Amino acid sequence: MMTGQKTRLMSEINVTPFVDVMLVLLVIFMVTAPMMTSGVKVEVPQTTHDQMDIDSKGLVISIDGSRKVMINDYQLDASEIAERLPKILESKKAEEVYLKADKSLPYGFVMSVMASIRQAGVEKIGMVTEPAAVSNHNKR
Repeated sequence: MMTGQKTRLMSEINVTPFVDVMLVLLVIFMVTAPMMTSGVKVEVPQTTHDQMDIDSKGLVISIDGSRKVMINDYQLDASEIAERLPKILESKKAEEVYLKADKSLPYGFVMSVMASIRQAGVEKIGMVTEPAAVSNHNKR
Protein backbone atom coordinates (compact mmCIF):
# COMPACT_ATOMS: atom_id res chain seq x y z
CA MET A 1 0.00 0.00 0.00
CA MET A 2 1.06 3.49 -0.57
CA THR A 3 1.73 5.49 2.54
CA GLY A 4 0.81 8.79 1.07
CA GLN A 5 4.10 9.42 -0.68
CA LYS A 6 3.94 10.21 -4.32
CA THR A 7 6.33 8.20 -6.45
CA ARG A 8 8.16 10.32 -8.89
CA LEU A 9 8.94 9.03 -12.37
CA MET A 10 12.53 9.08 -13.44
CA SER A 11 12.78 11.49 -16.35
CA GLU A 12 16.43 10.88 -17.20
CA ILE A 13 17.37 8.60 -20.08
CA ASN A 14 19.99 5.97 -19.43
CA VAL A 15 22.34 6.26 -22.43
CA THR A 16 24.80 3.56 -21.38
CA PRO A 17 23.04 0.71 -23.26
CA PHE A 18 22.72 2.94 -26.31
CA VAL A 19 26.45 3.75 -26.27
CA ASP A 20 27.29 0.05 -25.82
CA VAL A 21 25.20 -0.95 -28.83
CA MET A 22 26.67 1.83 -30.98
CA LEU A 23 30.24 0.83 -30.10
CA VAL A 24 29.52 -2.81 -30.99
CA LEU A 25 28.02 -1.72 -34.32
CA LEU A 26 31.02 0.50 -34.99
CA VAL A 27 33.41 -2.40 -34.43
CA ILE A 28 31.34 -4.69 -36.65
CA PHE A 29 31.31 -2.17 -39.51
CA MET A 30 35.03 -1.47 -39.14
CA VAL A 31 35.79 -5.19 -39.43
CA THR A 32 33.41 -5.96 -42.30
CA ALA A 33 33.89 -2.82 -44.46
CA PRO A 34 37.19 -3.93 -46.04
CA MET A 35 35.56 -7.23 -47.01
CA MET A 36 32.74 -5.47 -48.88
CA THR A 37 34.83 -4.62 -51.93
CA SER A 38 33.77 -6.87 -54.76
CA GLY A 39 34.68 -7.29 -58.34
CA VAL A 40 37.40 -8.68 -60.49
CA LYS A 41 41.13 -8.35 -59.85
CA VAL A 42 42.18 -5.92 -62.56
CA GLU A 43 45.56 -4.19 -62.81
CA VAL A 44 44.52 -0.83 -64.18
CA PRO A 45 47.02 1.57 -65.73
CA GLN A 46 48.55 4.28 -63.57
CA THR A 47 48.20 7.95 -64.49
CA THR A 48 49.20 11.28 -62.95
CA HIS A 49 45.72 12.85 -62.85
CA ASP A 50 43.69 13.85 -59.80
CA GLN A 51 41.50 11.17 -58.31
CA MET A 52 37.86 11.26 -59.40
CA ASP A 53 35.00 9.96 -57.28
CA ILE A 54 33.08 7.05 -58.76
CA ASP A 55 29.33 7.44 -58.42
CA SER A 56 27.84 4.69 -56.28
CA LYS A 57 24.92 4.44 -58.71
CA GLY A 58 27.30 3.86 -61.60
CA LEU A 59 27.85 0.51 -63.24
CA VAL A 60 31.42 -0.84 -63.27
CA ILE A 61 32.42 -2.98 -66.25
CA SER A 62 35.67 -4.85 -65.54
CA ILE A 63 37.85 -6.74 -68.01
CA ASP A 64 40.58 -8.89 -66.50
CA GLY A 65 43.80 -10.08 -68.14
CA SER A 66 42.11 -13.19 -69.54
CA ARG A 67 39.45 -11.04 -71.32
CA LYS A 68 36.70 -12.02 -68.90
CA VAL A 69 34.06 -9.26 -68.83
CA MET A 70 32.20 -8.57 -65.58
CA ILE A 71 29.38 -6.09 -65.06
CA ASN A 72 29.61 -5.49 -61.31
CA ASP A 73 29.52 -9.16 -60.20
CA TYR A 74 27.78 -10.58 -63.28
CA GLN A 75 29.99 -12.31 -65.87
CA LEU A 76 29.13 -12.23 -69.55
CA ASP A 77 30.80 -12.63 -72.89
CA ALA A 78 32.19 -9.52 -74.62
CA SER A 79 29.88 -10.15 -77.59
CA GLU A 80 26.80 -9.96 -75.32
CA ILE A 81 27.45 -6.46 -73.95
CA ALA A 82 25.48 -4.50 -76.56
CA GLU A 83 22.49 -6.80 -76.18
CA ARG A 84 22.32 -7.14 -72.38
CA LEU A 85 23.68 -3.83 -71.09
CA PRO A 86 20.53 -1.72 -71.76
CA LYS A 87 18.42 -4.13 -69.66
CA ILE A 88 21.01 -4.13 -66.86
CA LEU A 89 21.22 -0.32 -66.87
CA GLU A 90 17.43 -0.10 -66.69
CA SER A 91 17.09 -2.61 -63.85
CA LYS A 92 19.93 -1.06 -61.79
CA LYS A 93 18.79 2.49 -62.59
CA ALA A 94 22.42 3.30 -63.34
CA GLU A 95 23.27 6.52 -65.11
CA GLU A 96 27.02 6.21 -65.49
CA VAL A 97 29.29 3.42 -66.73
CA TYR A 98 32.91 3.01 -65.65
CA LEU A 99 35.27 0.79 -67.64
CA LYS A 100 38.04 -0.90 -65.69
CA ALA A 101 40.39 -2.75 -68.05
CA ASP A 102 43.59 -4.63 -67.22
CA LYS A 103 46.69 -2.87 -68.53
CA SER A 104 47.93 -6.07 -70.22
CA LEU A 105 44.96 -6.16 -72.63
CA PRO A 106 45.44 -5.12 -76.25
CA TYR A 107 44.17 -1.65 -77.05
CA GLY A 108 41.96 -3.01 -79.85
CA PHE A 109 40.08 -5.34 -77.51
CA VAL A 110 39.37 -2.56 -75.01
CA MET A 111 38.16 -0.33 -77.85
CA SER A 112 35.83 -3.06 -79.13
CA VAL A 113 34.31 -3.38 -75.64
CA MET A 114 33.91 0.42 -75.52
CA ALA A 115 32.19 0.30 -78.91
CA SER A 116 29.79 -2.34 -77.58
CA ILE A 117 29.03 -0.15 -74.56
CA ARG A 118 28.31 2.82 -76.83
CA GLN A 119 26.17 0.58 -79.07
CA ALA A 120 24.10 -0.22 -75.97
CA GLY A 121 23.22 3.48 -75.72
CA VAL A 122 25.75 4.72 -73.16
CA GLU A 123 26.99 8.21 -74.02
CA LYS A 124 29.55 8.74 -71.26
CA ILE A 125 32.07 6.10 -70.26
CA GLY A 126 34.49 6.73 -67.39
CA MET A 127 37.89 5.05 -67.59
CA VAL A 128 39.16 3.76 -64.23
CA THR A 129 42.89 4.12 -63.54
CA GLU A 130 45.10 4.27 -60.48
CA PRO A 131 47.10 7.35 -59.51
CA ALA A 132 50.79 6.86 -60.20
CA ALA A 133 53.35 7.25 -57.45
CA VAL A 134 54.93 10.69 -57.70
CA SER A 135 58.72 10.56 -57.86
CA ASN A 136 60.98 13.32 -56.55
CA HIS A 137 62.25 14.48 -59.95
CA ASN A 138 58.65 15.01 -61.21
CA LYS A 139 57.88 17.60 -58.49
CA ARG A 140 59.87 20.42 -60.13
